[in-house]
Amino acid sequence: MDNSGQVKYIFCMSKYWSTTVKNIKPYTPGEQPKDKKYIKLNTNENPYPPSPRVIEAIRQVTDESLRLYPDPVCDLLRETIAAYYKVKKEQVFAGNGSDELLAFAYLAFFEPAEKPILFAEITYSFYPVYATLFKTKYKLIAVDDEFNVPAEGYYQENGGIIIANSNAPTGRGVPLKTIKTILGQNKDSVVIIDEAYIDFGGESAVGLIDEYPNLLVIQTMSKSRALAGLRIGYAIGSEGLIEAITRIKDSVNSYTLDRLALAGAVAAIKDDAYFQKTRTKIIQTRERISNRLTEIGFKVIPSQANFIFISYPQYPGSALFQQLREKDILVRYFNKPKIDNFLRVTIGTDVEMDKFLKTIAAIVAKR
Repeated sequence: MDNSGQVKYIFCMSKYWSTTVKNIKPYTPGEQPKDKKYIKLNTNENPYPPSPRVIEAIRQVTDESLRLYPDPVCDLLRETIAAYYKVKKEQVFAGNGSDELLAFAYLAFFEPAEKPILFAEITYSFYPVYATLFKTKYKLIAVDDEFNVPAEGYYQENGGIIIANSNAPTGRGVPLKTIKTILGQNKDSVVIIDEAYIDFGGESAVGLIDEYPNLLVIQTMSKSRALAGLRIGYAIGSEGLIEAITRIKDSVNSYTLDRLALAGAVAAIKDDAYFQKTRTKIIQTRERISNRLTEIGFKVIPSQANFIFISYPQYPGSALFQQLREKDILVRYFNKPKIDNFLRVTIGTDVEMDKFLKTIAAIVAKR
């Protein structure tokens, strides 16, 4: 079917769609090419393999056990996460990736058509998608020229707050003292701290959950623990918040994590030495590449993530994105106000990043 035929087919079938489906603008994930080999720096995947213990743990899952449903409450994984972060098991929820946990949180804590929830105007683009899907009003907090979000922006009436720390796609971190101030100013609202990238230089808010019952911290094993293919996310917060998410989960899908994912996740948390080694290596590579890009004229936003956000004043971001793609290097470009001259570049291996650096330097040198 050619493109015109496909459009006609979708148009005809759309008569069966709900109003929500017709109006929503879905999240667009980064490109996952299948046709050729690229240096892939566009989806913030970890460039290093998971811990060898993860692979061994998955191999130990028996054929016999796969005919049975997995543990619906993920007890062993929750106990392992709780021990690692020094919290109680009842303060931990485990689910199918942090995106699903965010969806559950919208349903658990944000009232449709009432007070707006707050998040930054430049942040993870799934937040407004969920808001539209769940009919939740939202208000954007303006960022400054360096993509900082003023804490005062959150000092207003709201139905909830979401803060990505470190932020995406900029990599900007939020100091823990600022998080505490925002929590204190919003004691009647749930404040979600999305810590997908926290292990690459930020300071986690997990230690604040006993002090602030309105705090929910969401993390993922996709980034720093190299398990994007297993889809494992977890939330840490007061027992009341965890119970609310569990109620939503059990109204949607009781078995959110399969046996392979559960086995791999437990092994990943337990191998802290491997985790520390690989995340430190990514941080070191990030700083080296950031410094070199700055030297050759790029603007590099200070990052506490496994990616950098860069622009070159004399070269449009869209053109630079395309030039890199033609050289078999994929990065992420966002055609949106305030960031349409920037590229988000995932930190790869040293070999990959050296190739990226050499290629991008040659492109801008011709300008």
